[in-house]
Amino acid sequence: MNDLLDDPHIGPGTVAEPLRRAIGERYLTYALSTIMHRALPDARDGLKPVHRRILYAMRELRLNSGGGFRKSAKISGDVMGNYHPHGDAAIYDAMARLAQDFAVRYPLVDGQGNFGNIDGDNPAASRYTEARLTAVAEALLDGLAENAVDFRPNYDGTLTEPVVLPAAFPNLLANGASGIAVGMATSIPPHNIVELIDACLYLIKTPDARDDTLLNHVKGPDFPTGGVIVEPPESIAQAYRTGRGGFRLRCAWEVEQLPRGQWQIVVTEIPYQVQKSRLVEKLAELIQTRKVPILADIRDESADDIRMVLEPRSKNVDPEVLMGMLFRNSDLEVRISLNMNVLIDGVTPKVCSMKEVLRAFLDFRREVLIRRSHHRMEKIDHRLEVLEGLIVAFLNLDRVIDIIRYDDEPKAALMREDWGREFVRATSERDYVTPAPGGEEDGLSDVQAEAILNMRLRSLRRLEEIELRNERDALMEERAALEDLLADETRQWAAVADQLKEVRKTFGKDYPGGARRTRFAEAGEVEEVPLEAMIEREPITVVCSQMGWIRAMTGHIDLGRELKFKDGDGPRFIFHAETTDRLLVFATNGRFYTLSGANLPGGRGMGEPLRLMVDLPNEADIVALFIHRPAGRLLVASSAGDGFVVSEDEVVAQTRAGKQVLNVRGDVRAKVCKPVTGDHVACVGENRKVLVFPVSELPEMTRGKGVRLQKYKDGGLSDAATFDLADGLNWHDPAGRTRTETELAEWLGKRAGAGRMAPRGFPRDNRFT
Repeated sequence: MNDLLDDPHIGPGTVAEPLRRAIGERYLTYALSTIMHRALPDARDGLKPVHRRILYAMRELRLNSGGGFRKSAKISGDVMGNYHPHGDAAIYDAMARLAQDFAVRYPLVDGQGNFGNIDGDNPAASRYTEARLTAVAEALLDGLAENAVDFRPNYDGTLTEPVVLPAAFPNLLANGASGIAVGMATSIPPHNIVELIDACLYLIKTPDARDDTLLNHVKGPDFPTGGVIVEPPESIAQAYRTGRGGFRLRCAWEVEQLPRGQWQIVVTEIPYQVQKSRLVEKLAELIQTRKVPILADIRDESADDIRMVLEPRSKNVDPEVLMGMLFRNSDLEVRISLNMNVLIDGVTPKVCSMKEVLRAFLDFRREVLIRRSHHRMEKIDHRLEVLEGLIVAFLNLDRVIDIIRYDDEPKAALMREDWGREFVRATSERDYVTPAPGGEEDGLSDVQAEAILNMRLRSLRRLEEIELRNERDALMEERAALEDLLADETRQWAAVADQLKEVRKTFGKDYPGGARRTRFAEAGEVEEVPLEAMIEREPITVVCSQMGWIRAMTGHIDLGRELKFKDGDGPRFIFHAETTDRLLVFATNGRFYTLSGANLPGGRGMGEPLRLMVDLPNEADIVALFIHRPAGRLLVASSAGDGFVVSEDEVVAQTRAGKQVLNVRGDVRAKVCKPVTGDHVACVGENRKVLVFPVSELPEMTRGKGVRLQKYKDGGLSDAATFDLADGLNWHDPAGRTRTETELAEWLGKRAGAGRMAPRGFPRDNRFT
C-alpha cells in the first residue's frame, strides 16, 4: 500500500484501497440499490419506485379518472425526464402493465388503445396509445397535497417526489408484486380489496389476532383471470403464516353436451400469467405427440372472453380423467408462488406474514391520518386568523375605509391601529363580542391586514359578516375535534377504520370487477388409469418392413395379402393387434422399446421409420416386434450364446430411450427374443448343432449378460425357442410344411453343452418356427 502511495503516476485525487474491499463495497452498493430502488415493493403502498413515479407524474399532468387522456409517450417522457432517469421503453412497459386488466387485479392506469392482450401480444408503441389514472390510483394518491407523506429531491434536485404514496387501501396485497433483486426475490399474488379491508378492520379491533384468524376474512388470492384454487386450507394457512409457500391454480372448465351423446369441454378461465396462445400451442403439441391420447382436438373460440374447446377422442372417456391428464401435462394447472419479501419500512427487506404486512399498512395509515390532521389544523389556524381580521374590518368598517382611502401606507396603518377600543365601542350593543386580535397593541397581523386589503367591495354587505361568523364557528368546532383526535389513539384508529370502510364501499361488489373472481375447490385426485383404458379399442394390423418402416392398417386384414412397400423394401413383421395394445421392440443392442398401438401411423401410406418414434441407434437393428403380454416371460439371448428369462412386465419402457435388458459388448449382438411357452429350451448354433435342456436351468433376471445356453468352438447362436417336450419340437421343412420331432432324447442334455447335429430335414436357415 505504501508503495502505491509513493507511486508518482498516481495523482493526488486518487484513492488506493485493496481490490477485495473496493469490489465488495461497490457490489454491496449495487445490491442495496437494486433491492431498494428497483426490485422490492414498499409494504406501505405496495409500489416500486418506477410505478410510484408513473402515478405521481400522471397526477402532476392532471390526468384524473374523470378527465381526458394524454399520449403515453408524453407520460413516459415526463417520468423519465423528471423522476426516473432510465429507459423510456422500460417505463412504458411498466405503465402498460398497470393498465392490463388480465395482469393487475385493480388496474391503476386507464389505457386507451392497444395495451396488449392475454395471448401475449405486446402493447402498441407509446405514440399510439393514451392513458389516464383510474379511481383506484387516485385512492393511492389521495392526501399528497395535505403533507401526508415526506417528499425528497428528484435525481437532479430540480423537483421533489413523494417517498411513498398515502395509499388508502393495502395495495401490496391487492395488486401483488414480483421482482428479483440481488440475493433475494419477491412474489406476491393479488387479493380482493374487500377481504383485505375486512381483515384490517378485524386487526384494528383485535391487535393481537393470530395469522390463522385473519384467514376467516382473506380466504386466499383473487386473480384477475379467475381460475380455481385447489390448494389445501392448511397449506394456505402455512403460507400466510410464514410468508413463503404457493397455491395450485387450475383453469375453470365445464362440460358442454352435444347431439348423439357427444360432449366437449369448454375452458372459460385460464390460470394467472399464462399466455393463452402458448397454452393452445402446448395442448396442440400434446395432441400431436399423443402424450394425452384421449384428447382429439383443441379450438380457441375466444373473443372478449375466454372460450377454449377441448374435444375428446371418444365420448366414453371420463371428463375428469381427461382434465386430470391435462392438469399434469399442461399449464391448465400452475403453481403460483408466495414470497412476501418486502421493504417493511421502506428501507429494510424482510419476509413478512400477512399479519405483519397488514400491520405495517395500518400503522402507516395512522401516521398519514396524524400528518393530515396536523396539516388541516395549520390550515384552520391560518383561516381563523384571516377570519378574525375580516370580522374586525366589518365591525369597524368606517375606520377601515377611511384608512384605505386616505393613508399612504394602508397596510402599515391597519397593523398599527389599536382595534381593541374601537372594537368594543362598535360591538357594545351586540349580543356576541369577538375578542380583539392578539398582540401587544391589539393591532392586526400581516396576514390579517393583507386579507382586508384584498377583500372585494361586494363582500361589504351584512350577509357576508354573518357568513364569516358561521365559518369561524364551524372551523373552531372542527379544530376542537382534530385536537381531540390527535390526543386520543382510540379515536385515531376509529378514524382509520371509517376511512377503510369508505374505501370498501367504493371498491366493493358494486365497483366494476370488485367481486371475487377466483374460486376454491378441493383437488380431486384423479387415479392413475391405464393407457389402454383411455383409448377406444379398435382392431388394427401392425406392419413393419425390413427397413423398419411401421404402420397400422385399420381392421384385421388378411395376413397373406400383398402390401405395398418402398423400392428395395419388403415385409418383415405383420400381425393382428388392437389400439389398446402396447408393442415391444427388441433390438440388437439388447434394449427394449415400447410403442402404443394407438400412436402408430395410419396405413394409408408407407408409415414412418420406427427410429423416429424411439431412440433406436442407426447401428442397431430390430430383432423382434410383438404384443406385450402382462405377466408373460421372454427368453432373450445373444449371438455369443448367453441368455436368460425375463418377465415382460420388467421390459416395458416408459421413455423413448428404451430399457436396457440384455448386456452385449464388442461384436456380440442380441439375437433371440422368444416368449416362454413350454418347459424346455431348444438352441441351434451356426454349426447346426442342436441342444435341448429344461427351462428351469435358466435364471430369471431383469438385466444382465445371462448364462451360457450352448457351447461353440466357432460361430455363435443361430436361434432358440421354448416348447413342451411332450408335444415335440416344430420347424418348417424346405417345402414350407410344419414338421414335429417328438423323439428328442438324442439332443437332450445339460445347459451349456455342445449339442448334436440337427435332425434330418432341419431347415438350412437354422431357424425354429
